[in-house]
Order: sequence, then structure tokens, then C-alpha cells
Amino acid sequence: MSRKIAIIATDYFEESELLSPRQALLDAGYTVDVVAPHGGEIKGLDHVDPGESVPVDKTLDDVNADDYDAVVVPGGVVNADHLRVEARAQQFIRSILNAEKPTAVICHGPWLLVSAGLVNGRTLTSYNTIRDDITNAGGTWVDQAVVQDGSLITSRNPNDLPAFNKTLLAALQT
Repeated sequence: MSRKIAIIATDYFEESELLSPRQALLDAGYTVDVVAPHGGEIKGLDHVDPGESVPVDKTLDDVNADDYDAVVVPGGVVNADHLRVEARAQQFIRSILNAEKPTAVICHGPWLLVSAGLVNGRTLTSYNTIRDDITNAGGTWVDQAVVQDGSLITSRNPNDLPAFNKTLLAALQT
């Protein structure tokens, strides 16, 4: 049985934080859908430089959390800022995390968790500038390459991708 993973992103995602987990998941035999608020393609950034565009497999209107075994949320300041106010993205991630399915979020991605009301009482990490948002939302922020709190997996930045991917793949094996 193939397991299905959603990567939720929109324009100006951090390129490595989408491409690296997607490739790790594909290499491990998982089916991966890039899910965005709009169809077509989404534009990536390599920090502040233009990056690759990635085709959107499904829009947030076309997906149901019950059809997925896990979700990945890459960072990128603009990506994360746009996703955090997207009600469909909030509902999707709420459904995945409340069902205790692996929820892997990196860099600025935890903004979506904050806006979806999913941080209170949890321990996580993020890009360091998101620390105040997490603590103000009732979470505990730690400075570690990867943090796993139940089914929630978080990392700080692209340098943490090896640990992030390894932890996500291990969580999918349970």
C-alpha cells in the first residue's frame, strides 16, 4: 500500500525545504502531492534569489486530509506568511495533526501552526525569528536541529534538512 504525503506551499517557498523532503519521500516510495491555494505552478526562492518553480498537483480546494498520511510545510518568509492566513491550509493542517499523523514543518512554516491554534502546550523549533510567535502562542521553543513532539516534527532552517528528513521518514514507519 502506497502512503500519500501532502506538501503544502505557495509562491516563494524556500526551494530546498520543499525539494529535499519531496525527494526523500519519493526515494522512499511514497506518493507526494504538492498542494497549493492555486493551480499551475508555485515559485521557489533560494533564500532571496529566484529558484525553481514546481507544478501544483492539487489545490487546497481539491484535497481532504483523510486522503493523506502526513503533511510537510516548507518555509520561506513569503510562503509562510501567505499560508498562515489561508483558512483552507489551517483546516487541513489541523485535521492532519489532530489525527496524530506526521506533520513536518520547517523554518518559517510554524507560522501556519500558530495561526491554526496548534502550538499551545507543544515543544517545537523554527527559524529563530519565529521564536516569539511560538512562545506567545503558548508553545515552548528550543534551539535544536529537529524537535519531535508527538506527531509534530519541526526544524530550524535548510541546514537541518538531513535531520528533518530522517525524522520524517522514521515517523512514517511507525
